[in-house]
Amino acid sequence: MGPLQGVKVIELAGIGPGPMCAMLLADLGATVLRIDRPAAEELALSRPLRTNLLLRSRETLSLDLKKPAARDLVLKLVEQADVLTEGFRPGVTERLGLGPEDCFKRNGRIVYGRMTGWGQDGPLAQAAGHDLN
Repeated sequence: MGPLQGVKVIELAGIGPGPMCAMLLADLGATVLRIDRPAAEELALSRPLRTNLLLRSRETLSLDLKKPAARDLVLKLVEQADVLTEGFRPGVTERLGLGPEDCFKRNGRIVYGRMTGWGQDGPLAQAAGHDLN
């Protein structure tokens, strides 16, 4: 239980602040579904999933978002969600058919949260560069 009980969140898996945000939303009572890549990327030493505290308190669904059926499933989930979070580089979700406009067409009340290191446009927009800020 928590102040966000009943809030449904879709997290498009990323690194750094995205999973941290989803973890905090789940800790506050939101139901969070993490959409993960089919093969998890190891950024450091391999460790058992149960020891990755950033992934606590939520379910994970493994999908290849480059496949139309996976995109369609996420858009179906968006219809019932309150929030979608993503931390990809600018333009990635749009290319996947999961950008804000795609989601708003399915659910006009969804809160679409994005995290980028340097904003959506500008000279460093395509560069990675964020931490758990």
